[in-house]
Amino acid sequence: EMDNITMFAKDALSAKMAECYVTIEGNRYKMMNAINIEATLEKTKQEVPILGRMNKGHKATGTNGTGSASFHYNTSMFRKLMKRYQDTGEDFYFDMQITNEDATSAAGRQTIILKDCNFDSVTVVKFDADSEDSLTEELDFTFEKFEMPEEFTLLEGMQA
Repeated sequence: EMDNITMFAKDALSAKMAECYVTIEGNRYKMMNAINIEATLEKTKQEVPILGRMNKGHKATGTNGTGSASFHYNTSMFRKLMKRYQDTGEDFYFDMQITNEDATSAAGRQTIILKDCNFDSVTVVKFDADSEDSLTEELDFTFEKFEMPEEFTLLEGMQA
């Protein structure tokens, strides 16, 4: 019976084979030094008082895109652009393309392009002589919108 179908464990997505590309000022870079990324598009909402009921309603009025990423601390690319901003006031925006694909999962591929990303801050210098771990840096950013040129395949049994 269809109601007893559950997801196969193999369809859970592993992200180890994900890809991340950044396009800055016409140059495209494969960000093989990326460790993780998460970006969220949050709705901004207005509370709406409604006569005849105790609960307020909520009306969406816009969106706000934010994200964070961790990278191995082994490229000067972002520091160089941040130095230019410090010295000249010329800011930089970039697009980030992330593809998730796990060959064992029936979900297939999803590609998201975060448009007009802009860093909140960039680590300028870092060291830790007391750590066995390699150096990483956390980078928070905003983005203006996203595109989704590839969508995951709906798993068998999800559509009732």
